[in-house]
Amino acid sequence: MRRVLQSGLLACAFWLLAACGHEQSAQMEMAGSGFSAAPAAAPPPVPPGQPGAPAVQAFLAYEHNVVVQLPPDAITARVEAAQRACTDAKFGQCVVLNVWQNGGDLPSATLGMRLVPEAVEPMVALASDGARLGSRSTRAEDLAVAVRDNDLAQQRLRKERERLQEFQARRDLAVADMIALSKQLAETEAQLEAIEQAGAQHRRRIDTQLLTVEFRPTSTQEGRNEIWLALRESGATLATGMAWTIRTLAFLLPAVLVLAGLVVAIRRWRRRKR
Repeated sequence: MRRVLQSGLLACAFWLLAACGHEQSAQMEMAGSGFSAAPAAAPPPVPPGQPGAPAVQAFLAYEHNVVVQLPPDAITARVEAAQRACTDAKFGQCVVLNVWQNGGDLPSATLGMRLVPEAVEPMVALASDGARLGSRSTRAEDLAVAVRDNDLAQQRLRKERERLQEFQARRDLAVADMIALSKQLAETEAQLEAIEQAGAQHRRRIDTQLLTVEFRPTSTQEGRNEIWLALRESGATLATGMAWTIRTLAFLLPAVLVLAGLVVAIRRWRRRKR
C-alpha cells in the first residue's frame, strides 16, 4: 500500500513538472511571437532620449571583408606580418581562423581572424600599409532573437533540473523511480549544456568580430602576369591545336577516300554512257 501511495505521489509530481514545463514553453512561444503572457495594463512608453527611457541593447555580429592589392613579391611578407600581429595580440585579443596562400604567376592569399572590435581598424591599417585598399564590405547579423530564446531555454531547463534534484533527494522513492529520475535528470543536464554552449557561441560572435583580408597583386602586375602566362602557354596551345588537327584529318581521311572513289566512278559511268 505504501509503495502504491509513493508511486501515485511520484506520478503527480511528474504531472506537475510536465504542466509547468508546458506552461513555460507556451510563455516562451508567446514572447517569441511578440505577445505578453499577462495582459496587464502597461504604462505609456517613454520616448527615446527622455529620462526613464529604456536603453536599447544591440546584439549584432559583425563581419568585415577587405581586399588589399600590393606587389606580388610583398604578399607573403604582409600575410606573415598580419598573422604575427594577431597571434601576439598586438592590437588586442585575436585568433587566426584560417590562412590560405597561392603561389605561381598569380600569387594571392587570404587571412581570416576573429578579434575584438577595437582591433579591427589597426589590423586593416597594418594589412594595407603602403598598399592599395581594393574594396571593403561590412555586414551585421542581429542575434537579439536568438539570444533571447537561448536565455529563456536556459531558465526553463535550470528550473526543471532543480525540481528533478528535489525529487531525487527524497529517501522514500522506489528503485524504479530513482532510475527514471536519474535518466530524466541526465537528459535535462545534457540539453542545458548544449544550450549553454550555443549561448557562449552567440556571446563570442557579439563580443568579437570576424575579419577576412584577401591579398591580391596590383591590377597592372596582374595584367602583365596574364600576358606572360599567355605567351608562355602559347607553345602548348599550338601543340594542342596541331594534335587536334592531325586527329581530325586521320578521322576524316577514310571518308574523303570513299568520296573520291565515288566521284571517279560516276565520271567513268557518264563517259561510257555518252
